[in-house]
Amino acid sequence: MRLILRNLGFYLLAFWASITLNFVLPRFMPGDPVSRMFAQAQGTMQPDQIAQLRKLFGLDNRPLWEQYVSYVKSVFTGDLGISITRFPTPVSDVIGSQIGWTLLLGGVALVIAAVAGNLLGIVAAWRRGGALDSAFPPLLIFVGSFPYFWLAMGALYLFGVTLGWFPLRHAYDVGLTPGFNGEFLSNVATHLVLPALTIVLVSIGGWMLGMRNTMIATAAEDYITMAEAKGLRPSRIMFRYAARNALLPSVTNFGMALGFVVGGALLTEVVFAYPGIGYQLLMAVQGLDYPLMQGIFLTLTAAVLFANFLVDLVYVRLDPRVRVR
Repeated sequence: MRLILRNLGFYLLAFWASITLNFVLPRFMPGDPVSRMFAQAQGTMQPDQIAQLRKLFGLDNRPLWEQYVSYVKSVFTGDLGISITRFPTPVSDVIGSQIGWTLLLGGVALVIAAVAGNLLGIVAAWRRGGALDSAFPPLLIFVGSFPYFWLAMGALYLFGVTLGWFPLRHAYDVGLTPGFNGEFLSNVATHLVLPALTIVLVSIGGWMLGMRNTMIATAAEDYITMAEAKGLRPSRIMFRYAARNALLPSVTNFGMALGFVVGGALLTEVVFAYPGIGYQLLMAVQGLDYPLMQGIFLTLTAAVLFANFLVDLVYVRLDPRVRVR
C-alpha cells in the first residue's frame, strides 16, 4: 500500500504539471481565440461581445494567478471550456463524442501487437537459432522503422484504392445507423482493419524483440535448469516458469506503450479520416481552436497516467518483490 500511495503521489504531481503547462503555453503564444473570432467576424462584433467572449474563454484582465485557480477548478469539475470551431459546444462534449473511436482503434491495435509480439518473442527465444528467431526479428524491426502515416497511406492505396478490399475512410458507412447489431458492428470491424493493421505492423517488432531478449536471460536462470532436471514438459517450463517471469517488463511497457500507440493513432486517424480525437485535433489546429487543443492534450495525458497507474497495480500483484521496497 505504501508503494501504491507513493506512485499515486507521483502521478498526481505529473497530472498537476500537465495542467499547469496546459494553462501557461497557450497564453505565451501570439494571438488568442477571441482575436481570431473577431477577425473572422470582419468587424461585426461589438466591444461588449468581445469582453464577454474573453471572460468565457478565461482571457479577461484578471491577474494570471486568478485565471490559473479558475482554470484548475474548471478542469476538476469537468469544464474544459467552449470549442471555437464548434461553438458553442463544450469541449468535453466534443471529446466525449470522439474518444471512444480512438480508444477502440488504439486499444485493439495495442492488445493485438502486445499479445502477438510477446508470443512470437517467447517461441523465438525458446527455440533460439531456429527459423522464427532468425527471420522475424529483423523483418519486423525493418517494418517498424517506417512511420505510422507512411504505412497507413501505403495500405490505403493498396488494399483500399487498388484492390478495393476495405473502405477508404471513416469508422462506418455513411447512412448507417449506429447500434449494437450485427450489421453495424461488422461494418465497424471492416473499417477498423486497415488503421489497426498499420499500428500493429509498426509496433509488433518492438514487443517481440523485447520479450525475446528477456526470455533469453530468464532461460539461463538456475530455476529453469532445475525445472528441466525434474523432467517437466518443455511447454510447461516455457510458459509457467520462463515466460511468466519474463513477462514482467512487458507489463510495464504496456502502460508506456499506450502513449506511443495513441500518438501513432492520431496520425493514422488523419490518413483514414477516422473520427477519433486525432482527426479532431487536426481540425482544432487548423481552426486555432485553443480550448479544444488544450482539452485533447489534457485528456491524452490523463489517460496515459491512469493507464500507467493501473500497470503499477498489476505489477505489484505479479511481482511480490516490489512490495518490500
